[in-house]
Amino acid sequence: MSTSTGPTFYDAIGGHATFEKLIHRFYQGVAGDPPLRALYPEDDLGPAEDRFRMFLEQYWGGPTTYSQQRGHPRLRMRHAPFAVTPTQRDRWLAHMRDAIDSLALTPEQDAELWSYMVRAAHSMVNAFDSDSGTTSDLRIG
Repeated sequence: MSTSTGPTFYDAIGGHATFEKLIHRFYQGVAGDPPLRALYPEDDLGPAEDRFRMFLEQYWGGPTTYSQQRGHPRLRMRHAPFAVTPTQRDRWLAHMRDAIDSLALTPEQDAELWSYMVRAAHSMVNAFDSDSGTTSDLRIG
């Protein structure tokens, strides 16, 4: 992330419009991935899409709407009640890679964003894979 004297990463990559495109593309992938989609309790992915976009915008130097509406992010705590397996992480990362690839980022911006996503995804893993590779009766939301 950049210092307060220059533009934030949020601004440098195009602000709200870029994060909206990124997260919308990501959730299109999730919607078409039945094992991953089964983890989201809401019939409409729109609320999850909004929360994730607001979180990323805030993290990268944009509006603080996420914290204003939901408090501290506490990612691990919010995901702790749910079994997040290595297979689920990998499916999540595949959709995120596709979403990042859909953006017009510089190689440096791409690497910075992707590095964060990989670290975040790995930090959420809290369970081993079952024989089927997913735990569809557990939900993230």
